[in-house]
Amino acid sequence: MTATVHDVAILSDFRYPGGTSASIAAEVRAQARAGLTTVLVHVRSPHLKRDRPFHPLITALIRDGSAYLAAEGEEVSAKLLVVRQPRIFTEDLAARPPVRAGRAVMVLNQAPGDAGDPARYYDFAAVRERVEGLFGAGIEWAPISPQVRAEVLRADPAATLTGIDWHEIIDGSEWWRERPARTGAPVVGRHGRPDPVKWPRTRQELLQAYPDSPDVRVRVLGGGELAVERLGRQPANWELLEFGTVEPVDFLHTLDFFVYFHDPDLIEAFGRTIMEAMAAGVPVIVGEHFRPIFSDAALYTTPAGVLPLVRELHANPDRYRAVSLRGREFIESRYGYPSHLARLAARGIRPDAPPPPALPAPRPAPRRGVLLVSDNGVGLGHLSRLMAIGRRLPKDTPTVVATQSHGAMVAHREGFLTEYIPSRSVLGLPRPAWTELLRSRLEHLIDLHGPSIVAVDSVPHDGIVAAARARPEITWVWVRRPMWRRDTGAEWIERRSAFQHVLEPGEFAAAADEGPTVDDRDGVFPVRPITYLDAAELVGAEEARAALDLAPGRPAALLQLGAGNINDISSPAARIARHLRGAGFQVVLAESAIACEPMPPVPGAHVVRVYPISRYLRGFDLVVSASGYNSFHELIAFGIPSVFVPNRETALDDQVSRARFAAAAGAALIVEDPDGDDLDRVLARAVRAEVRDGLRRRCAEVAPGNGAADAAAWLTALT
Repeated sequence: MTATVHDVAILSDFRYPGGTSASIAAEVRAQARAGLTTVLVHVRSPHLKRDRPFHPLITALIRDGSAYLAAEGEEVSAKLLVVRQPRIFTEDLAARPPVRAGRAVMVLNQAPGDAGDPARYYDFAAVRERVEGLFGAGIEWAPISPQVRAEVLRADPAATLTGIDWHEIIDGSEWWRERPARTGAPVVGRHGRPDPVKWPRTRQELLQAYPDSPDVRVRVLGGGELAVERLGRQPANWELLEFGTVEPVDFLHTLDFFVYFHDPDLIEAFGRTIMEAMAAGVPVIVGEHFRPIFSDAALYTTPAGVLPLVRELHANPDRYRAVSLRGREFIESRYGYPSHLARLAARGIRPDAPPPPALPAPRPAPRRGVLLVSDNGVGLGHLSRLMAIGRRLPKDTPTVVATQSHGAMVAHREGFLTEYIPSRSVLGLPRPAWTELLRSRLEHLIDLHGPSIVAVDSVPHDGIVAAARARPEITWVWVRRPMWRRDTGAEWIERRSAFQHVLEPGEFAAAADEGPTVDDRDGVFPVRPITYLDAAELVGAEEARAALDLAPGRPAALLQLGAGNINDISSPAARIARHLRGAGFQVVLAESAIACEPMPPVPGAHVVRVYPISRYLRGFDLVVSASGYNSFHELIAFGIPSVFVPNRETALDDQVSRARFAAAAGAALIVEDPDGDDLDRVLARAVRAEVRDGLRRRCAEVAPGNGAADAAAWLTALT
């Protein structure tokens, strides 16, 4: 039987608790994602005296099949052998690892010593002799950074090293999260395995780097007890977490600044924790000696310069964000997974090309359909906008809706050929797996339905961007609603290059828009605000009341505060209903077609679950509504007296500014604080007939019309 030849064999001790194992795990993931096979060969390092399990990251890769663990003594064949951690070879191994490989690389991920002792950790000449005796004199010696390279050459000036460092890698998408605006004192912190040399040597420098100051908070994950021992006390503003109790990615998103200073004698091999912080979007403050690795993407100073720099940046949100994005972009471009695949390819390790087809492939039929892709597993806004466009495309245009929304059945009932893509939150997948699933699912739908246009009403998630780049022959359109919250979403704007066109649904409150789309206008095709229905499609008041089982002769109010999947709507709904019933209104509570849980009963309110509820708006004398894009523009366009209760918990949508603009324009009322007296005061005005008549007249004056048909015509011209 022919033995399996793996693409890459990695030989190391997989019990290391810190950066060595994290680095190995990153390379295995990159290889698995590219379709390359990896076998792990475990050898015990003589300096790990205490018995311990494999690092959890390594265990997870073995369990999910990303890597195969060779049994002790099992013969292994690979195209490339990668050996990590030279300290393993400070003593003779008990047995020669039975590994055969076409090429081999020894990754020097630790310097031989430090400033005080150039051979503190290993004797380079002795390690080289053992390694070459085991794996042959042709093995490559690859330092992980300029610092390690310099220290190896200090130990042996004649050493032959690779021309390019075998640097660390990281998948930035696993670490990045949108960083909301933070209030209060800036949080300075760091994480890493406990080691005395990982901290400044003197008490003065330790307190300069990690200040004992009431206007700064300090959080430490791992090793904080060593700093406390050095100080002789724990400052009141310090919070210490034990190493391994919190995932680094979660910990980093509690910090405003990552600050790392260590013993001056330590030669830090690379600084993986620094790279992780930058990938997470946390500005990094370090010593000048890290500049060869992180260039201008980090901030460089001395311990004494930390606090002034923190205060300066914390007071300047624009500069803070620029530093955050610069760091993230640098890490993705310099140390992302593609850089690892490139160095493997330089050594002949590439994914196998698919076999050529047995017969010439038939020429594809001309593409002319439209695939409408909507985001969001908790709302109907993205989906409704796309359906508004889709229902106005020419009848002979093949149109498919692909949605992550729970409302896929709504699109199906509205007559669309519908494909459901479960969202990441529904599947509970880690980000890399979700990215790959979304990309492959979109590519499959393109191959299946053959559209010429993919219109995406979503932020450009990694999977969407990857699919767009994999299918450049398709015209990709970003349907990008404006009115984003200030200081949010800039990272999505930066991904606009994945799309050939941007279609922008209009915004009645555009004059109050302070979001990032305002400054990104080149090549944007604007239309009027998009609503699912035109005014002519609404049924008359009597027909609407009969359909909703409303009593004639009494005023009626509709409450539509959202799906309930983003924020809790039950409490304000009860207060509003009670007030309106006291004013003689019959109350209808609109339950979203995609609400995850049935709404708690609201005394005296009649619950309806109808899509689109806008068809029956003329049956109501008053509507109390969240100010999401769709509901807001329907109510203004159709002249329905409205009170807006903006949802303040949305990630991007600036409902507060939208509602305030409508109130300032005299087209609606707004409840700023539904938990306070503001609600009763505003509702007391809204139930007055003359106030509602004034709102109707003002809406008729400013109604912007429906841009859905214009959007459909523009898309049609692109096919």
